[in-house]
Amino acid sequence: MMRKQLKFKNQVAELQHVNLFVEEICDELGLDMELQMNLNLALEEVVSNVIFYAYPEGTTADIELLAEYDGKVLTLVLSDQGKHFDPTAKEDPDPDVHPADRELGGMGIYIVKNIMNEVTYQRLEGRNLLTMKKEITETRQL
Repeated sequence: MMRKQLKFKNQVAELQHVNLFVEEICDELGLDMELQMNLNLALEEVVSNVIFYAYPEGTTADIELLAEYDGKVLTLVLSDQGKHFDPTAKEDPDPDVHPADRELGGMGIYIVKNIMNEVTYQRLEGRNLLTMKKEITETRQL
């Protein structure tokens, strides 16, 4: 069982800490570069949303990211105290619609849902909790 936690501020510069956190997890679990890039992309999408939209401009707040691996599934939980927002409630965009004809936004969570095996949201005690699960079939146990 692996369990790691990262606490960071709602600032764009902090995304590099998230990337390093993902890199560390992938190294520890021996995951390949493609999966690492996909996990980074998924987290960058959801973390950026929290940074840009969860808090009033000028407000500094903590965001937490918890990673757990039980031998089969990597679970990532993003937690913030920003305004209530359930990204999973948004309908998936129609992939057949030309990008120029699409409404702005909405692609991020669609990308995340395609990378992860399961994405769920809950609001608990004033916190947004976005849980993302990825089944890991092959790891290099160091």
